[in-house]
Amino acid sequence: MMNDDSTELSAHLRSRLAGESLWDFALNLYARDGIEQACLTLQDEAGVDVTELLWRCWLYRYNLRAGATPPDVRQWQHDVISPLRRLRRGLKPAARERSNVASLRQRIKQAELDAERECLLRLEAHSGTGRVPLFEIFRPDSTLEKVLPFGPQLQKKSHLLALGTLQSQLDPL
Repeated sequence: MMNDDSTELSAHLRSRLAGESLWDFALNLYARDGIEQACLTLQDEAGVDVTELLWRCWLYRYNLRAGATPPDVRQWQHDVISPLRRLRRGLKPAARERSNVASLRQRIKQAELDAERECLLRLEAHSGTGRVPLFEIFRPDSTLEKVLPFGPQLQKKSHLLALGTLQSQLDPL
């Protein structure tokens, strides 16, 4: 019998993830009706990192949940993605009035997207190599809210609606 620490179990769970890259999944999910707004609501109101949320949704789709986010990913989010986002958002008022600022803001937006892609690539790599513990979950008992490590802090009506939107758009395999 295998336990949570079993190499065999880990390899079995990790093999599920080969079906679709995290980046492709994220682009596909984010384009679905209501998902962008749901992610931004959780980001802006609850401080949820969208890349981490999309990663955890990807795992959830495969009936998996992950342990803690790896420290190097947290560092990347803090040192690269967050400053780019703050800068892009800070330039929004000036970009409405000045075309050169609008052009600069667009380039920063692209850099932010590239940084988010790098973050997702790191999370996918960690998921496949065993640097992140993975655990099998059993649906329908495990809702998205229950398997997210930050789920318990998401109790406002807008948070629960956003989670419901996400869950409704996740196609189980």
